[in-house]
Amino acid sequence: MTKSAIWLSYDLGVQGDYSSLYEWLDEHKAKECGDSLAFFNYEHEKPIKDQLKIDLKDRININNRTRIYVIYRDHATTKNKGAFIFGGRRDAPWTGCASNEDEVVDEEGA
Repeated sequence: MTKSAIWLSYDLGVQGDYSSLYEWLDEHKAKECGDSLAFFNYEHEKPIKDQLKIDLKDRININNRTRIYVIYRDHATTKNKGAFIFGGRRDAPWTGCASNEDEVVDEEGA
């Protein structure tokens, strides 16, 4: 059995099964780290992503809006890694907010 420190980011959508997820996080003595982010030590026999996916799928209702991302240190490479175990990446809400340094000139016929 291996123990790993992990951060779990979650977005279950408006009608997501938060009560079951919160119960699971409480059982793992997770610490709150801001909106939808938790930190805890996780014991696993399989690779972290595989074991988490099994554990969470057994405990919470997963639907097409569920997004859960885990950040962990890979014991084999000793590098920090992150991956979605449910859902995937979306456009960031800050996309397009930075000023564009290139001056855009609109002209006829362009």
